[in-house]
Amino acid sequence: MTLFSKPKSVKGTLLLLLLPAGIALMGLAWLVHGLLLDRMSREFVATRLKDEVAFLEHQIRDSGGQLDDLQTGDYFQEVFHHAFAIHSPSSTVISPDSWAPVLTSLIESAEDGTRRVQDADTVDGPKDILAYRKSFLVGDTPIIVIVSEDLGALKRSQAELHAWTAIVSILLILLLVVVIWFGINLSMRPVVELRATLKRLQDGKVSRIHVQAPEEFRPLVQQLNQLLDSLDQRLERSRDALANLSHSVKTPIAAVRQILEDTSRPLSNDLRLQMTARLNDIDKQLEAEMRRSRFAGPQVGKSAYPLKQARDLLWMLGRLYPEKSFELSSSLPEDARWPIEEHDLNEIMGNLLDNAGKWSERCVELSLVQHSGNLQIGVSDDGPGVIETEIGKLGQRGLRLDEQTPGHGLGLAIVREIVERYGGSLHFSRAKEHGLCVTVDVPRASSTIS
Repeated sequence: MTLFSKPKSVKGTLLLLLLPAGIALMGLAWLVHGLLLDRMSREFVATRLKDEVAFLEHQIRDSGGQLDDLQTGDYFQEVFHHAFAIHSPSSTVISPDSWAPVLTSLIESAEDGTRRVQDADTVDGPKDILAYRKSFLVGDTPIIVIVSEDLGALKRSQAELHAWTAIVSILLILLLVVVIWFGINLSMRPVVELRATLKRLQDGKVSRIHVQAPEEFRPLVQQLNQLLDSLDQRLERSRDALANLSHSVKTPIAAVRQILEDTSRPLSNDLRLQMTARLNDIDKQLEAEMRRSRFAGPQVGKSAYPLKQARDLLWMLGRLYPEKSFELSSSLPEDARWPIEEHDLNEIMGNLLDNAGKWSERCVELSLVQHSGNLQIGVSDDGPGVIETEIGKLGQRGLRLDEQTPGHGLGLAIVREIVERYGGSLHFSRAKEHGLCVTVDVPRASSTIS
């Protein structure tokens, strides 16, 4: 079972991720604060105890080891707030008296340095102390000095400080929640505007999405606008195709109807031939419009593999024209993809190769080139070519420069229409030696590769 199967809300998901993370980090900081505070307090107290022992040693050495001449007592406790013990063979001074059991045991110990005593067996004295013990000689007299502090009181102060830190941490967590919520709402404002724009688009109030979206949402807005452009273009092409079709078949249908409705004349062979010719015109027009309706044009997410389709077409045309050689020239990698719908790419290369196969003498060459800004398809043949004055007429619908060669004059016109829908261009020129060279340039930004 996954923790996040399907995010129902971006706000909820962000809060679910950020809020526990913030609380966990704040709790970790609070724990680390407690540990560091305890360690720093001990080190600070140990340093102060060592300095105060050094101060007492200096006082004892100045007095020549005479403990009765020391100015300590209440003054030392009030200024330094620490208990102390000074021991010599002749006398022992411990202040305050309630610390005597604990400090006496430290005097009897033979170890100098920082010592900690926990769970001390005292009635009125402290249970947990930190002390610094030092022994030295003043002349021939051994002296032991101990300065200690009650860690219980220190811990109570630390606990109070730690509690205030926890309260401040809770307030910071609440402030963090407010900041996160405000930041999420501010960041999601473009999404709200985009949703409102989509609603206006659905209601027909706008035709395109115009939102000042942040950088992360700009590709989404561009893709949606490209999709709308593609849908509008397809709708416009469908309307144009219906208008062209209705206009084209109106006259032939009227002629056939007139012949059939004229009962005064018998249906002779000439009339039958005329009707057949008219019906053939209608059939050709329907076939042409149906082929045009299959041209997809630029579509978001559609792409084709040019090398694979080129090889398939060359193999097929090689069987159709077995006496001619079809060659492929390209440096594209095998997995190269072009932002052209597969059927459209087949129509472009198929019509160009078929036209070159009809006119070539021995060889047809297909080249596929990909530049940084455009895609290029080149087809050249070694046929008779086209004179300069006629090159500009190539690509016109129904135009046939040689009526002896089979065809309808639609192939190059179909290629031109498809290329123009992708924002590209179609160029005709003479080949290097003789023959015709056709070049198709399609901008790479005309569609988006998935």
